[in-house]
Amino acid sequence: MRLPDRGDDQVRIGVALEIPEPFGRALQQARADVGDPLAAAIPPHVTLLGPTVVDLAGVTQVDDHLAAVCRAHRPFTVHLRGTGTFRPVSDVVFIQVVEGISECERLERSIRSGPLAQELRFNYHPHVTVAHDVPDDALDAAFAGLAGFEARFRVDGLQVYEHGDDGVWRPVRSFPLRAA
Repeated sequence: MRLPDRGDDQVRIGVALEIPEPFGRALQQARADVGDPLAAAIPPHVTLLGPTVVDLAGVTQVDDHLAAVCRAHRPFTVHLRGTGTFRPVSDVVFIQVVEGISECERLERSIRSGPLAQELRFNYHPHVTVAHDVPDDALDAAFAGLAGFEARFRVDGLQVYEHGDDGVWRPVRSFPLRAA
């Protein structure tokens, strides 16, 4: 995973949809089972904004932006089913989002504006990573082993995660989706 450099007066954040239990625990265990060293450091999620560095003085502005974004979006259902991969471009296996794609895309575009405006390295594709930068046989095992995975849940909000000095991503703030 490419992480942007962070200074002492900055914080590295990401914005995502949390995968609720029992699905989150199952996906985190599956990631650990294929030997992904980041399994314990990255909770299962659907990324809306990848790793981004924010000045500590700008955190309130970012929070205000996210609250405004959430006031314009309503809760929705996410349905996860089966596996996909970004190989050969990137050594990633993921669980596919098969329902809630357009809602994720609209949220992602809204978030990636204002104080969080940035260019994307790749086109946005909502998914849940279950293996990343592990040997080919481990990627194959994740792809085959989770092919029958399925989960459906309601998304009522988004989470801001902070990347700690210990390399762990932790949820630090939640913003409810509030549009009528």
